[in-house]
Amino acid sequence: MSETPATGPLSRAVQGGGRSIETPEAFAGDDGGADPRWESAYADPADVEALLRSGVRLLVPIVAVLDEADAETGADKSSHMASVTLVQADGRRGLLAFTGLESLARWDPVARPVPVTSRDVAAAALGEGADGVLVDIAGPVRFAIDGELLRELARGITPET
Repeated sequence: MSETPATGPLSRAVQGGGRSIETPEAFAGDDGGADPRWESAYADPADVEALLRSGVRLLVPIVAVLDEADAETGADKSSHMASVTLVQADGRRGLLAFTGLESLARWDPVARPVPVTSRDVAAAALGEGADGVLVDIAGPVRFAIDGELLRELARGITPET
């Protein structure tokens, strides 16, 4: 896991999955649902790529990481919030992201969702030294953003540029 600082202006709290999150201004009206374009995009990998290149919103899970516990009670003395990466047996690392609150809750119902664009997720993954982004690892449809697509998204390259 790696620490991810909160950046950008925060607006209102969004209720979702039994928790309240502060959303960046760009996502002020976001209810946490998956973009309806995902369902049709899954039928064709080119459509998934086009949707990612459009800057679609994804949710990055943030979890509490215990730094120190009270020796007597086991209660938290200190902790910090961190984004989540998975490491495969061959050493490749993937930052986690989800298309919506429902898919995030399947993986971890207490993780805090932070809305970001697909471009920002790609840039964050590369910035953290990850090899890719693992999207919706608990379903309904799992896929990875890696290789040249990851690098192009991070640089903001679209078919028009």
